[in-house]
Amino acid sequence: MKHILFFLFVTVSVTMACSSSKKADSSSITQGLSGRVTEIKGNQMPMVGAEKPSPKGLQTIVYVYEPTHISQVSRNASSPTIYTTIKTKLVASVNTDSTGAYKISLPAGNYSVFVKLGNGYFANLFDTENNISLFKVEEGKLTKANITVNNKASF
Repeated sequence: MKHILFFLFVTVSVTMACSSSKKADSSSITQGLSGRVTEIKGNQMPMVGAEKPSPKGLQTIVYVYEPTHISQVSRNASSPTIYTTIKTKLVASVNTDSTGAYKISLPAGNYSVFVKLGNGYFANLFDTENNISLFKVEEGKLTKANITVNNKASF
């Protein structure tokens, strides 16, 4: 009898513990940004007989800001793609998974996207008006925003 009661207690406890831990279901996101953050390092020059190295997924944090102009950030002196301060409003952030994949729900609009890298923020895309890493989210659509961290690569 004690074994049966113990078994029931453990089963109910495990069931209740599992049902109380909920994860955000990113598959239900139908509007915002989705993509993958990858990193490449080292020599990326083509070499005869050598395969080009594949980018590796980067587990990090993706930060989404209001549109950010180059004049609204402070740069790291040693790397022009690393920013120490972003002076626009943070809209949202999301952790990438172990493969670098992420998905984040956002209202329609334009956003600057940065990636957490060490003590700074990485972005290496600019438009013709010097807005940093600008992506447009349209009503009812997921915008693909793949980011390749390449500050330790040579081309």
